[in-house]
Amino acid sequence: MLNNKRIVITGAAGTLGQAAATIAHQHGAEVIGLDIVDNADVPGGSYHKVDLLDREATQAVIAGIGPFDALLNIAGGFAMGVDAADPSDEQWNWMFRINVETLRNAIIAAAPVLKQQRGAIVNVGALGAVSGQAAMSAYGCAKSSVMRLTESLSEEMKAAGVNVNAVLPSIIDTPPNREGMPDADFAEWVSPEQLAEVMCFLASDAASAVHGALLPVKGLV
Repeated sequence: MLNNKRIVITGAAGTLGQAAATIAHQHGAEVIGLDIVDNADVPGGSYHKVDLLDREATQAVIAGIGPFDALLNIAGGFAMGVDAADPSDEQWNWMFRINVETLRNAIIAAAPVLKQQRGAIVNVGALGAVSGQAAMSAYGCAKSSVMRLTESLSEEMKAAGVNVNAVLPSIIDTPPNREGMPDADFAEWVSPEQLAEVMCFLASDAASAVHGALLPVKGLV
């Protein structure tokens, strides 16, 4: 599915990033992982440490990678607990920085390359951000921005042959989610590997006719 393709994955050190790197490699891709930690094992490829909140550093790292065929934007984060009417800005600002600003910086750096390659961008929205949820306003608004950005970018880039889409997972089966919801039925959640398979499909030539999709990946939830 991804034979002879070079795939850049942000957030490559995290649970989903590791799964995406593994699945992409299994499908024949060379993987280039980006994250903020010092070292990360990237199956089938290489790793570059970069702070995606630093636009110039992000551009420098991506420029040094050379041609690539797809960008999987996995870097991001989740927090809940602050009410919509809460006057504090810390969580609000952080959710937008880690979910939207990192995404924009990666896209700004990658877009010229992907236009030349007629490649693909796959973002990660959230099923929980399709409508407002109590105690999740900052996260929901940030992920809603990711989803609207995906749609806008798709309209701008599809004529250049670039596919831009997003997956909308429900609850991903990760160690932090298991710790935070120990009484849940984990079998109902989406595994990182299942979500990664969908992302790799959207990055492949098989999805060349798919533009601006916000694809729910719900598991059994």
